[in-house]
Amino acid sequence: MNERMFKFLLADDDREDQEILIEAILQEQPTTQINTVFNGQKVLDYLAEQAPVEWPSLIILDYKMPVMNGREVLEKILQVNIPKVVWSTSSQPEHMQLCRELGAVKYFVKPNNRPELQAMVQELFRICEGGVAR
Repeated sequence: MNERMFKFLLADDDREDQEILIEAILQEQPTTQINTVFNGQKVLDYLAEQAPVEWPSLIILDYKMPVMNGREVLEKILQVNIPKVVWSTSSQPEHMQLCRELGAVKYFVKPNNRPELQAMVQELFRICEGGVAR
């Protein structure tokens, strides 16, 4: 991976899932800046508080969050020009399709093992670099 600076916004209400993903991201690209929030409304608050030049290069949303879930966040930020992905324990096809229709570049079911997690993280960086088509 190159030394480009990446900035991710991770929205997930499960602190353990956040920590697992953050560890995997930093293992792949140690210079990545990761900001975390615990519900969908906080994603909107974060974006509103930042100048667009300070926005993240990727938004990672859990589908199932309190206050506002991942789908609702996607609806609210449909016009925001940042790649968005969803990661969730839900593998329901209707959730996946709806999220893609609402602008998610990718929908990942949360991996069950380290190799799957690392493959997902590598894909996150490819998305940031424009290597994955919707």
